[in-house]
Amino acid sequence: MKAAVLEEFGTMPSVREWPDPVLGTGEVLVDVVAAPVLPYAGEVFRGERNYLLTLPVVPGAGAVGRVRATGPDATRLKPGDWVLCDPTIRSRDDARTPDITLQGLSARGDGGLFLQRHFGHGAYAEQVLVPTENAVPLGPIEAADAGRWAALSLCLVPYGGLLAAQLQPGETVLVSGATGNFGSAGVAVALAMGAACVVAPGRNADALADLERRFGARVRTVRLTGDDDTARMRSTAPGPIDVVLDLLPPSAGAAVTRTAAMTVREYGRVVLMGGVGMLGGDDLALPYPWLMRNNITVRGQWLAPREANTGLIALARAGLLDLGGFAVTEFGLDEIADAVGHAAKEQARFALTVIRP
Repeated sequence: MKAAVLEEFGTMPSVREWPDPVLGTGEVLVDVVAAPVLPYAGEVFRGERNYLLTLPVVPGAGAVGRVRATGPDATRLKPGDWVLCDPTIRSRDDARTPDITLQGLSARGDGGLFLQRHFGHGAYAEQVLVPTENAVPLGPIEAADAGRWAALSLCLVPYGGLLAAQLQPGETVLVSGATGNFGSAGVAVALAMGAACVVAPGRNADALADLERRFGARVRTVRLTGDDDTARMRSTAPGPIDVVLDLLPPSAGAAVTRTAAMTVREYGRVVLMGGVGMLGGDDLALPYPWLMRNNITVRGQWLAPREANTGLIALARAGLLDLGGFAVTEFGLDEIADAVGHAAKEQARFALTVIRP
């Protein structure tokens, strides 16, 4: 098959012939139709993010495609079915603490690197091999809309965080990083899950105005100034803030996360999903007495649980999560360098770059 292959960090993937995946038991072979390109893909390829990734590798985390073939243990999937390929691959021999690799992108520790030996190659290719449980049925879709359905891979990240926060309909959520690529998706997902209000802080006035235009009165924006932002965010909310979801990138400082976290009410929940501190900088410091006396729950969440896929697809199918709000720009596999450059340049709200092999 034809695939984009990253040979070494500091270079761009090059398109060439690559061995076809070999199907085994417990696996599904998928013809890739649309694979999203992360805004920071170029940083990964240049080695700037220090991700654990065994080279050479076919990159590309997640895809929308059609089943080509299934292993003997698949009883419902059949060739031609549309599926969402979840790139979060977990080992099957430890249900409590499975090792994880993020297919075509990164891994968690040595166990994740071990998984990459078999499931390391991602979706920037004509075919991708995934564990059976990672090929999630989408139902019928139009081939022309595959790129828009690939936005589910973006939305899956904040959805996993909001599930970890046990968000309930009618609650108020503050999304820290709301004007970014993942954060803006988090605003949409929180509203789709029934949040009564989403508080959206940021420094970009145009981005904040865009969120208000898209979602109306259920989104309340706050222009960050560095001057008593915690109090301003609290006063902007219609009532106590139940959940804070942090999706800030590595370039953000821990102080911004701290400011947002401390807006949460007594018995509130704070979920950390961003990249703060991953490339250096100060650690996040939260006051012990405040955490203890206010019964605050702080939780880290990396990616989303497996069952999140079906829940997110259901939200989109019901029209609660409107994928039509995403502007999709498509590139062919031979245009991967242009796609990576476009994704980095256009890392705006509700914008998605995809490769269609």
